[in-house]
Amino acid sequence: MKALMMTVAALASIVTTLANAAPLPEAKPDEVGFSKQGLARLDDFFDREISAKRVPGAVVAIARDGKLVHYKAYGQLDPTSGTPMQLDAVFALASMTKPMAAVAGLTLMEQGRLPLQAKLADYYPAFATMQVGVPQADGSLKMEAQASPIYIHDLYRHTSGLMYGGRPDSSSPLVRLYPDGTAPAIEGDTQAFIDRITKLPLAHQPSTEFEYGFSIDVLGAVIEKVSGQRLGEYLAAKVWRPLGMKDATFHPAEGQRERLAHPFPHDPLTGKAQAIKLLDTPTKFDCAGACAFATVGDYVRFGQMLLDGGELDGQRVLGPKTVHHMISNHLGPEIRNNVANVEPHRGGFAFGLGVAVRTSEGLSSVPGNPGEFTWNGAYGTQFFCDPKERLVVVVGTAAPGELRKFYREQVQDIVYGAMVR
Repeated sequence: MKALMMTVAALASIVTTLANAAPLPEAKPDEVGFSKQGLARLDDFFDREISAKRVPGAVVAIARDGKLVHYKAYGQLDPTSGTPMQLDAVFALASMTKPMAAVAGLTLMEQGRLPLQAKLADYYPAFATMQVGVPQADGSLKMEAQASPIYIHDLYRHTSGLMYGGRPDSSSPLVRLYPDGTAPAIEGDTQAFIDRITKLPLAHQPSTEFEYGFSIDVLGAVIEKVSGQRLGEYLAAKVWRPLGMKDATFHPAEGQRERLAHPFPHDPLTGKAQAIKLLDTPTKFDCAGACAFATVGDYVRFGQMLLDGGELDGQRVLGPKTVHHMISNHLGPEIRNNVANVEPHRGGFAFGLGVAVRTSEGLSSVPGNPGEFTWNGAYGTQFFCDPKERLVVVVGTAAPGELRKFYREQVQDIVYGAMVR
């Protein structure tokens, strides 16, 4: 019996070790230009925030030169049960699903199957008859025909005219007509989503204005039609499995559900009830805009692949020229840039193919360099890559309120402040 107990304990130890294995090779801070004392400020910051019950917990990964210099779990996985946070915690990614879906679409572009200048209506004809709703002084909407069609390019860069409902950063009266980001995926299948969204007016003429919304969700539907697979199946084959992103999924299995990160039941700022609905409510289609799950370790590998020009550990996902095109600015001077309306610290940013891209020095409230590419999730996740500094940072929290924007800014300030060369 004693021998059996020792064997079980040894196996449990091996499982724990494997679960917490570093997703990238590790290095000491001073080996890659970081101050150990500077990085310790992250520990102090999250200790303060967790002690003040402003965030349940977090996982933070920082890599430079392909080496992991900081990989830590803080606080609690589930504040209700008191379960400690763990490195292999699974986070609802919300809009950090979008960059992965964009990469999936670009693999089809590289195959000659989904060009940027293809018309969206070639895949889903109902988009051709959508009209643009122009607000009038009396509060009504004047309906206008599309001056030009919606292209696949518009989906990647959020210039399709589609929007999200319930967004506080939008002043458009049309915001009341649109559902919120995950509602269609919870309520029906892909075709039901297309049928619902194409009955609504567009918020802008296509290719004229950055409007954050369902564009990438529609791109996911197009990917499914072109590939003949569910989006999750295609992503698993072309991105997740090649990169060793073992927990990336749209539908967490039972073992993964035990590792889901949960928020506080009430928003620490407002006291209002809050929840991440996808933790308990399965989706009926794989929504490309907001519905994936992954660990921080999974996502730091995804970010490192992009930083390395589309390849990681000998597995090529995209060509380097395609990645360069993805992380370049695609909002020309003729397109109104509203990126900083979505994220308050995004002054000086434009948008590429599925990611925000920093285009200038200054303007932003956080340090960084032109060429940085990034996006975040409404439930509290964050990632950014700085090619000049050879830097990848991924943060996972379950903080769906406005406080999440505070964490995004503070983490980036601390990370750059810890860099000494």
